Amino acid sequence: MAGLLYRLGRFSARRHWLVIIAWVVIMGIAGVTYTLFAGTISSSITIPNTKTSQVQDELADKFPSANGGNGTIVFETKNGKAFTDTQKSDVADFLKGIEKLDGVKGATSGFDTQKQLDDGRQKITDGQAQIADQESQITDGQTQIDSGKQQIAAAQKQLDAQKQQVAALTGAAQSAAQAQLDAAQQQLDAQQQTIDASQQKLDDGKTKLADAKQTLDENARLLDLSKDIRFVSSNGSAVIGTVQFTKSTFEVPADTKTAIADKADDADISGVSVYVSNDIAQGVPSILGPGEIGGVIIAALVLFLMLRTIIGAAVPLVSAVLGVGVASLAALSFSSLVEFISVTPVLGVMLGLAVGIDYSLFILNRHRTQLKQGMQVHESIGLANGTSGNAVVFAGATVIVALLALNITGIPFLGLMGTVGAVAVFFAILIATSFTPALLSLIGMRILRKKERAKIGNTDSTRVPNKPMSTWRAVITLVAGVAVLGTIALPATQMRLGLPTGASESVDSSQYKAYKALDEEFGAGQNGPLLVVATLPKAISKDDVTATEVTIGEALAKNDDVKAVLPIGASKDRDIIAFQVKPAGGPDSVSTETLVKDLRAQDVTVDGGKATLGVAGNASANIDVSEKLADVLPLYLVVVVGLSLIILIIVFRSFLVPITATAGFILSVMASFGGLTAIYQWGWLGSVFGVHDPAPILSFLPIIEIGILFGLAMDYQLFLVSGMREAYAHGASAKVAVQRGLHAGRAVVTAAAIIMISVFAGFIFSDSSTIKPIGFGLAFGVLVDAFVVRMLLIPAAMHLLGKSAWWFPKWLDRIVPDVDVEGAKLERSHPVAGHESTHTGSHALPVEPDAHAHESGHPPAHRA
Repeated sequence: MAGLLYRLGRFSARRHWLVIIAWVVIMGIAGVTYTLFAGTISSSITIPNTKTSQVQDELADKFPSANGGNGTIVFETKNGKAFTDTQKSDVADFLKGIEKLDGVKGATSGFDTQKQLDDGRQKITDGQAQIADQESQITDGQTQIDSGKQQIAAAQKQLDAQKQQVAALTGAAQSAAQAQLDAAQQQLDAQQQTIDASQQKLDDGKTKLADAKQTLDENARLLDLSKDIRFVSSNGSAVIGTVQFTKSTFEVPADTKTAIADKADDADISGVSVYVSNDIAQGVPSILGPGEIGGVIIAALVLFLMLRTIIGAAVPLVSAVLGVGVASLAALSFSSLVEFISVTPVLGVMLGLAVGIDYSLFILNRHRTQLKQGMQVHESIGLANGTSGNAVVFAGATVIVALLALNITGIPFLGLMGTVGAVAVFFAILIATSFTPALLSLIGMRILRKKERAKIGNTDSTRVPNKPMSTWRAVITLVAGVAVLGTIALPATQMRLGLPTGASESVDSSQYKAYKALDEEFGAGQNGPLLVVATLPKAISKDDVTATEVTIGEALAKNDDVKAVLPIGASKDRDIIAFQVKPAGGPDSVSTETLVKDLRAQDVTVDGGKATLGVAGNASANIDVSEKLADVLPLYLVVVVGLSLIILIIVFRSFLVPITATAGFILSVMASFGGLTAIYQWGWLGSVFGVHDPAPILSFLPIIEIGILFGLAMDYQLFLVSGMREAYAHGASAKVAVQRGLHAGRAVVTAAAIIMISVFAGFIFSDSSTIKPIGFGLAFGVLVDAFVVRMLLIPAAMHLLGKSAWWFPKWLDRIVPDVDVEGAKLERSHPVAGHESTHTGSHALPVEPDAHAHESGHPPAHRA
């Protein structure tokens, strides 16, 4: 690989215009393909085969009317007073305009919905009064019937007594009396029939009244379950408009959401503010904002301070920007074929800028050093490309592998993010090893300052450490460093994962204002209502729907943190009943997460068996995404750590060096997680980092950060520890080699780390609540890893390990392939002028006899 890169560097140097023009053409081609084939970018994060998606699939199949996603628009009077009739009419007209948009099934005014609820409650009240009146009438009727029955009974008794008297008579007198008695009996029988008919009619009335009372009671109980759900605030100053989409919220095209948000921004309702909620207004963050540009400016200043030439500082920046441009345009050209979430291209830009600048800097720095020693420009470019460029390829390859490994999680959007990030790093490598050499050839000796050009070939001797660090210093550094990082990592034990809500957005944004208005006027749960679907053991009749809704609704209401339950209806086959459940807490609260789990575990006894419950909705989907990501995090961590160990064992031909490097990586990651949790979840230093409403950590951030920090940590490990290995290979004792390797690599690693931190930190001040924590996590992770772990803890650990750090079994040494990461063999075959006879690894003065090289009597177990 070193030889190939050497030849590529020489070719790029000789044909610099060809290479430069070729890259410009590639950039143009990428731009054309982007223009022709780019699709829309989604702001929603979804994962297939979650519990939420399964419920939505079932609804789509059996209950289409309840399946479409919902979005919320909040209307609020500016003076805090109740809406006027004119304003109500304007709100209705605005929502009618929304209904005309593609992808919108309907838009309902909260005034209409609230009126329906209020009318329903009034009907219940009126119905209860009517039933009470009818019950009173029935009671009075029963009293009259009972009185008539008593009168008939008394008359019958009197008539029976007369019959006995008549029986004692004889002749004509008996016949006449009997005729009178028969007439009286017929009259009594007729009266009895009338009474019986009245009683039957009254009994029928009682039955009907009982049925009506039962129906009314069931409806009253249903309305009572939903009494805490309102669509117009109690003071009448805020109202909720509901937009129902033809697809689930996460599948609604970005164009539809943007159109709604634009209409809300342009709404001209006198005295009324219109806010769209986060499920509608999730926009695509800008790839480069003021913060990101500021980060690049800081990186430029660091480059200038290190190189002291404007033209030299421009080379890595131009290379990085070109790489980012090609990679971003090429990746987004496929956005019509695969679904890109909004953060995907931003992550590519973030990575591409950071590694693009660093990789070009490593090659440029090596080239400058060789020019000062008197090497010819083209030869120096080739050798720098074959040595430092070889290290860049290896370091970049580790980042690419770590990012591509995100595909093993089985989560599509995460795998795509890793792939796009890997593409950005791949182009950064290609640019650094071809375009950068071409630029260096075009610039020629001007890459050096005038003073440096005047001293070419007279580099003098470079003093390097000949004494090891104090053992006590190593012990104290190691113990204190681990203690400090462990303390910083402590908040990570309380980390919760989630997705951004409206509360995470800028305080000036529509999403934030909508979220706060709903929270203050309607309760926290209104920001994350749950869709609960009860699957019945068998289909029920129409007459049993309401009773079943009551049974299930009251069972739902018994759960802790359920504020209200609103029935939505039954499916066409009446084997599914849907409810809207308003939780007591917000969508990212612990109580809502617990409630979702409790509802899914709950079974409700109904006629015919038990009904099982499924939960959907935005809050539920966010919980499912976070849980799925949390489940795959350990697998990914194991893969990355295992990969780290294998790669470092091959590179350094040692067991203990990879173990210390991996332990350091874990410390860096955990410290970064701790910082994230403290600032973004607990709100510490919130005013500094723009955290106004602390919330759970972005659910996919830990996995992304592990992948990226792993690659970057291996970069710093390689550039520092390979210097230690080289010094050890050339005769220095193991402990002195630690100091020499640190001395040789710390300047360029410091500059590279500051540049990377600056680029990442620029994203902390992005307008997007998704980008902010990613920028902080990566910036803080690089800060900790480069300056604490790699420059303090690893040297201290290497010192304490001594020569045992380089122990490697001979049988394994014969099996493991020889990876000449820094191109040492190439360097020996192309010596710098004036340095052919000796090689000290750092162009140092001859080693004093304090080093006692390799007291074991045998060379180190690696091939230098």
